[in-house]
Amino acid sequence: MTAPLVPGAQLRHGRLSLALSFFVQGAVFALLVTRIPAIQDRYGISDGLLPAFLAAVPVLAGVGSVATEQVVKRVRPSRVLRCVQPVVCLALLAVGAVGSMAQVAVALAVFGLAVGALDASMNMLGVSLQRAYGRSIMLGFHAAYSLGGIVGASLAWAGAHWELSLGLLYGPVVAVLVPLALVVGRWFVDRRPTEGEPGDRPRVEERGTPVTMRLLLPLCLVMAFAYIGDSTVSNWSAKYLQDVLGSSEQLATVPYNVYMVTTLLGRAVGDLGVRRFGAAAVVRCGTVVAAGGFAVVAAAPGAWTGMAGFTLLGLGLCVIVPQTFAAAGRYAYENHGPGASDTAVARLNIFNYVGFLIGSPLVGALGDAWSYRGAMLVPMALVLVTLVYARSFGAPQARYGDGHERPRTADVG
Repeated sequence: MTAPLVPGAQLRHGRLSLALSFFVQGAVFALLVTRIPAIQDRYGISDGLLPAFLAAVPVLAGVGSVATEQVVKRVRPSRVLRCVQPVVCLALLAVGAVGSMAQVAVALAVFGLAVGALDASMNMLGVSLQRAYGRSIMLGFHAAYSLGGIVGASLAWAGAHWELSLGLLYGPVVAVLVPLALVVGRWFVDRRPTEGEPGDRPRVEERGTPVTMRLLLPLCLVMAFAYIGDSTVSNWSAKYLQDVLGSSEQLATVPYNVYMVTTLLGRAVGDLGVRRFGAAAVVRCGTVVAAGGFAVVAAAPGAWTGMAGFTLLGLGLCVIVPQTFAAAGRYAYENHGPGASDTAVARLNIFNYVGFLIGSPLVGALGDAWSYRGAMLVPMALVLVTLVYARSFGAPQARYGDGHERPRTADVG
């Protein structure tokens, strides 16, 4: 099968606009999660109730991803993304501006549902655009997300430093990001409809055989295990450095920042590695590096060695998630038809939230019952499972008769 030809300039605009969309989402999500203590204080959410609030967001995001799988059978992913990204931004503003615990619960529910649709539709477009290019560009989109996360976390730090209210912090940011999201949405590149009115999608029964979860299961496990590793870093790195390795409170904030920066750097150059060595080799290398990072963290004699381990984790884990989306979309497209790619991405996206939900409680329970050093070995072992399924990432890229990869377009830069 081949993807439809799209003019090169249009593809470049689509690539840039989608990267900006990933950037916006990274910034918005970071602004939410890094200000959770302030949200808790503002609305008087107890320590016992807070986990329920936090768990509800990924659970509802999973619901949103499932719903998106059904919506894109009739509506192009670009339209879904164009609609839900402003909703996510406005929900963030509502989280900081409403007046009661019940209202913030509703705002977080809307945020979770919209984020699920957003993540699914963004990655659907990324997979589709990579197919049109005929070479790896997926890591670049996730690098934009990482950059947005760094910017969002920095803005959150500034808000905390200057003691800004949540409304005063979120208001100007959302006032910039909503128009940006609306503008870049005009240049999204999507698979062109083949029948009906503009924007309609082919009926699902005409797009090939359905994708079964059994065939996606290896990639679903890889996705969940990668996010267990990621949530371990985001939720436990500061506590681990301070309580286990004896760092200062200030130094304990550094590992996550270092992790985010190395994630950005790894993703920024990762597409070059995929083009040169293949996706399977890059995923294997990233898996080994990530497992090595967990091993260094578990055995670290002091804080600086621990930070070196978290640095390795960022460099290793960063390549796995984007390539998992790319592999699922490519497999479904080549074996089940064009529409199956969107279905595979939506279903795989659910395991993003599964890993996020499992990771933090798992490490916390093991740390309390056993030791936090030992607990770090569990996500290490789970990440190593990726090596068993590395062949799933090695499906051939789009190729022409001479065996060389080329973009399916005229004049792609």
